[in-house]
Amino acid sequence: MKKSAILPAVLLLWFVSLSSAWAEPAKCFESRKGASEVTQRMIGENLPNVKCSPKTGAVLWWGDPFDGTMPMGDMPIQDADYTRGKALVKPRSDKIGLLPLCGNTCHTGTLPKGFPTNKDTRELVMMHQAIVLDSTKLPHGRGNIWCLDCHHSTQRNKLVDHRDKPISFDQPQQLCGKCHGEVYRDWREGIHGKRIGEWASTGTKRWFVCTECHNPHNVQHGDRNRGFAQHQPEKAPSLPKGMKTADHERHPHGTSDH
Repeated sequence: MKKSAILPAVLLLWFVSLSSAWAEPAKCFESRKGASEVTQRMIGENLPNVKCSPKTGAVLWWGDPFDGTMPMGDMPIQDADYTRGKALVKPRSDKIGLLPLCGNTCHTGTLPKGFPTNKDTRELVMMHQAIVLDSTKLPHGRGNIWCLDCHHSTQRNKLVDHRDKPISFDQPQQLCGKCHGEVYRDWREGIHGKRIGEWASTGTKRWFVCTECHNPHNVQHGDRNRGFAQHQPEKAPSLPKGMKTADHERHPHGTSDH
């Protein structure tokens, strides 16, 4: 290579390596876009905490399913057996940008002065409209509930149970179980929702809580009217070497090769 061409080549390699170093780390969502984002980072040699899909922006797999989790905490149903393994959840508070303002800046009881604590439906303005455009037509409950049925009336950075006791935003299943008892029981038994972690029934698992998948302020969102928008699935994996079709997976119901 001529000397005149060496310098530009070296500069190009230096620029590429520098650009890679300055590049923004990849971000993808775990369950619901805009509410479960995670930043990709290395947690071991050639092992990222998550693998992001370039197609959907969703997490494809987890290098450590328990990264950033904490114990689930108390559960609403008292007579169930919760000794089967260790249940972990990922905190939700850091995903809610306005949460520090709710109970410490705006709703302290003095600012705004005399803010109402009853559950009468009324219009909310200013920053609330970024959450719910029209609070007089709240999609959740189809008009049968309002904001203070779920949010604590005096501790606005908390949720509330039927006995007016505060619930942490990190444990939304305790709130949702108030009304959605049947779905909650299915979630607790593993029929509804998602878990990742160890296969053994006594193993450690991360449980995805309600608001990681469902938007509580717009539960009629999505084609299936279930509070979450579907995204295009990934392409099917390649067939094993030597196999030309996937006909072995297309048996009619009730038939078998055996």
